Amino acid sequence: MQKAIEEKEKGNAAYAKRDFETALKHYDEAIKLDPSNITLLTNKAAVYFEQAEWGKCVELCEQAVEKGREQRVDYKIIAKALARVGNAYMKQLDYENAVKYFNKSLTEHRNPEVVARKNEAEKLLKEKQRLEYIDPQKSLEEKEKGNEYFKNGDFPGAIKHYSEAIKRNPDDAKLYSNRAACYTKLLEFQLALKDCEECIRLDPNFIKGHIRKGHALMALKDSAKAESSFRKALELDPQNQEAKDGLLKCLKGSDPEARRKRALQDPEIQQILSDPAMQMILQQMQSNPEALREHLQNPDIAGKIQKLLESEIIGIR
Repeated sequence: MQKAIEEKEKGNAAYAKRDFETALKHYDEAIKLDPSNITLLTNKAAVYFEQAEWGKCVELCEQAVEKGREQRVDYKIIAKALARVGNAYMKQLDYENAVKYFNKSLTEHRNPEVVARKNEAEKLLKEKQRLEYIDPQKSLEEKEKGNEYFKNGDFPGAIKHYSEAIKRNPDDAKLYSNRAACYTKLLEFQLALKDCEECIRLDPNFIKGHIRKGHALMALKDSAKAESSFRKALELDPQNQEAKDGLLKCLKGSDPEARRKRALQDPEIQQILSDPAMQMILQQMQSNPEALREHLQNPDIAGKIQKLLESEIIGIR
């Protein structure tokens, strides 16, 4: 047993000097003399780790864990061996197995360094999965499905497909603009604004992104920022009629009460407001936003509410 300890110490000394071949020879000799000592296996595994012999490192650590459980050794030693397996998988960019073994290690002993490594592995795994999921062709297919749902007035269905298209091709600015249009139809103006801003970040010259941002800001009663968005759209295309109309509406925004009075003279607005079903829905808007979302599944009701919003008879924040 003393001889085994001496060989182990010689192996440690060689390891410290990065003389890995000599370290392996001493550890092998120590293992022959004391085969039940799992620390010798983990030390030898550490050498393989430094030599980038990942497979050998993993194999030895798993042997150490198996023997350690049989001998009921200190759980910290088993945890260390499992963490080394996780580190070996990290080096191989196999983040899924790295997370698996770090979790196993933490089950034995909660070491802060292993927790940090596990968190890093989970983050890298998530990003790897995200990148692997990207497929521009499938994104286009989902976009086309979203377009069909949008045309049919099924805005939640369209959002589902546009969201999948974004996952498949997150750098396509137009997808965020399309989804923003859906959110606007559903009166989810903050979500619409967020998508417009991402669209503009990806493609500052995409006019629809600025126009839809302007409309979202108008709905949120932020006329100053809306005006800025419409002006930016006109810088890109001075003849764009939708941007012109949006800007004109902003400039007239100094007298909202006068605008509402004019809107109330519109026969279409009068008909909407006199409809008992719409009156009930408008009352529910004040107390139960979830009920409103259900009503918006109906394209006819959604269109009427959109008309009231555009005329500023009602407002939503």
